[in-house]
Amino acid sequence: LYRNIELPLVEVLAAMEKAGIATDQKRWKEVLEDMQQRERHILREIYTEAGESFNVNSPRQLSYILFDKMHMPAGKKTKTGYSTAASVLDKLAETYPFVKKILEYRTLSKLISTYLLALPELIRPETGRIHTSFNQTVTATGRLSSSNPNLQNIPVRTEEGRKIRSLFVPGEGYDCFISSDYSQVELRVLAHMSGDPGLIAAFNNKEDIHRRTAAEIMGIPFEEVTPLQRRNAKAVNFGIVYGISSFGLSEDLSIGRKEAAKYIEDYFKTYPGIKTFLDDTVAHAKEMGYVVTLFGRRRPVPELSSSNFMQRSFGERVAMNAPIQGTAADIMKIAMIGVNRRLKEQNLKSRLVLQVHDELLIEAYRPELPEVEKILREEMEQAASLDVPLEIDMHTGENWYEAK
Repeated sequence: LYRNIELPLVEVLAAMEKAGIATDQKRWKEVLEDMQQRERHILREIYTEAGESFNVNSPRQLSYILFDKMHMPAGKKTKTGYSTAASVLDKLAETYPFVKKILEYRTLSKLISTYLLALPELIRPETGRIHTSFNQTVTATGRLSSSNPNLQNIPVRTEEGRKIRSLFVPGEGYDCFISSDYSQVELRVLAHMSGDPGLIAAFNNKEDIHRRTAAEIMGIPFEEVTPLQRRNAKAVNFGIVYGISSFGLSEDLSIGRKEAAKYIEDYFKTYPGIKTFLDDTVAHAKEMGYVVTLFGRRRPVPELSSSNFMQRSFGERVAMNAPIQGTAADIMKIAMIGVNRRLKEQNLKSRLVLQVHDELLIEAYRPELPEVEKILREEMEQAASLDVPLEIDMHTGENWYEAK
């Protein structure tokens, strides 16, 4: 692991840190002004509906407005009043448009302070680019993390987050980005490590895995699965990878705990190999004190021997997830080494500039596109030999968002 993955990766990360990534400074100012204007507008609406101005970021003041003044149903009481944690507000937002505005304001506020105001300060005058640092030894799972600035945390599900991604552009001498993303890599790793025939067959037959799961769990024909049923099955598929409980799933899907428990039970009936694999992994971790990825990366799980029930439960979730997430991280690192090596061997100008979760971002020179796409496909899809194929989605664009 050290010689073949971590050590050769140092050179790749050094090159990526040195290269950095360019931004569109003219549009940056426009997006900042636009978001600040929206932030002020939402704040005015919040004050009007609340009947007074208050500090939206103060849990105590927000708690007073929501629960004492507006009489919304309160949850847990803390020392400073009722909880206004994100999970509480998310629940309330389903019923109260006012809370939706609070959440929207918080999101905008965070994006403005964390990215739009902070990132321009980190542009190096000599390169005109932002140079993040990639950390190999920070996360417990083996995934890379990025700091100063953290470019892995820009939300891509919200319109505002996408706007921020669109401000990252190819620098001088380059004309597009290629984004290459592993498709459902953790579920594919789970299929391989568990050896479950149903899951392996679904991937090998190139089926829509979430639709297949929905059909199996609910006992309905594949063609009759509704978008909602597919979405619920997707939550179960990914939740299982993270050792989700019936409580966690009921929260995620806004359904009763009984119904959630039934989902999980039916899932394990459909894919019994997964249940056996997860149980064996936890038992092995209790005995050895650690879990291991396919490539030999160890993750200690001392929580499993704790006398505290919550700690032990956390340890079980870690034991289930770490081998899968850690193997996916190892696969990505192997792919990065291969892609970087091939780009250099073929004397291409295009280069790796970012790695985010299951995605690689290449700053590309258009005449080289066919060669670069071929390299990405070969190196990423052949990074590991599993019982199911590794697949990638590739997109080209004028900025980071378009390339997604």
